[in-house]
Amino acid sequence: MVAEERITTKFSGLVGAYGTEEEATFLSTQQVDEARHMQFYARFRDEVIAEPRTIAAHVELAREQVSESFRELFDGALVELHDELVANPGDPASKVRFVTLYHLVLESTLGLTTFRFVTGYLEDHELLPGFVDGYSKIHHDETRHIGYGVWFLRETVREHPEQGDTVRETLRELLPAVAESLKPPGGGDDSGEVLGVTEDEIRQFALDGMTRRLEIIGVPLETVLG
Repeated sequence: MVAEERITTKFSGLVGAYGTEEEATFLSTQQVDEARHMQFYARFRDEVIAEPRTIAAHVELAREQVSESFRELFDGALVELHDELVANPGDPASKVRFVTLYHLVLESTLGLTTFRFVTGYLEDHELLPGFVDGYSKIHHDETRHIGYGVWFLRETVREHPEQGDTVRETLRELLPAVAESLKPPGGGDDSGEVLGVTEDEIRQFALDGMTRRLEIIGVPLETVLG
């Protein structure tokens, strides 16, 4: 809920930094998607797990449970890079930094990993089928959004190879918080399980996905870590 609120309200800067009319059209549809996703989570809380409240009240309650690494990514880096893009919509590096965070880190590495293991657990235990159905529709939207991000970064790096360094520098700054956010809650040892899988399995799934996307973009992971 908190993540969806953040990525909905900190997106308009990218719409304003479009390069072509086709890109502007696509980005406008993504912002509508994000708002619909937030409405889905609000309805689920209203109708399934809590008494009806405004979205802002639900978000405020959910904020009490988020980790410091979450705050660093969504309340820190996302807000900062969005503000930078709003101030400099024509600056290629500002747009690359924002898309790297938004599409490659938040939607891809964190979002797809969360979807994979949450829905896998719920389906295996035949729990909350309505939520799984709605979340699966959100997942369909997110994969389309991620496709845009990978396309944009690939084309930008191809036309402006120096922007590959912008991707690398952005990831180097973010990866410690990303790794921390992938840890199961409670601070147990790495061998413990959450949602029926180990922390190593969660990290490996996230790492494999990022590795594939970085290869497509033209910024191999080893050049980020090296």
